[in-house]
Amino acid sequence: MTTTITERLKHNFSESIQTKINAADMISDILAIACEKVVQCLLDGHKIMSCGNGGSACDATRFSSQMLNRFKHERPSLPAIALTADLATLTSIANDYSYNDVFAKQIRALGQAGDILLAISTSGNSGNILNAIKAAHDKNMIVIALTGADGGKIPSILRDDDIEVRVPANEVARIQETHLLIIHSICDIVDLQLFGHGDIVT
Repeated sequence: MTTTITERLKHNFSESIQTKINAADMISDILAIACEKVVQCLLDGHKIMSCGNGGSACDATRFSSQMLNRFKHERPSLPAIALTADLATLTSIANDYSYNDVFAKQIRALGQAGDILLAISTSGNSGNILNAIKAAHDKNMIVIALTGADGGKIPSILRDDDIEVRVPANEVARIQETHLLIIHSICDIVDLQLFGHGDIVT
């Protein structure tokens, strides 16, 4: 039987919704810990650096923009750097050294002890993300890794004080859609904890 376009669209929506429902049941506790680490990082006067490739690069930039500008409510700007945003730096490192170093070299220059690296990878196997995590560890930074599927290679290099938030899905599109929700959830908790915005009325 031939599936109509409308039926296909409804299937995509249903899959996305179900992935988020599954994630809510499986990762809410670990995500809460990640949120607490982000809030404490900001309270301590540190910053958050974010990175990813492709759609995950867009997510990294979205996160930093919502920290630097705002999420939902007016509030002071918060310190964040998207390591994906500086094209001159990215392309010069990739050209002169290796694409696997495009984030790590920035972290070595800009990272400080107590900062957080938000490392986003649907597969958990991206060479430049793995190198970024190693560079963050060298700078005594905490890593929050957003992954999917089986987590790839990332879990094996994380330290005890790092956090992996793994979306329970295998399809890249579903993982990325849920990563975006996770990022918005972190922003929401930051606004709530630091500025009292968005109290939930029950």
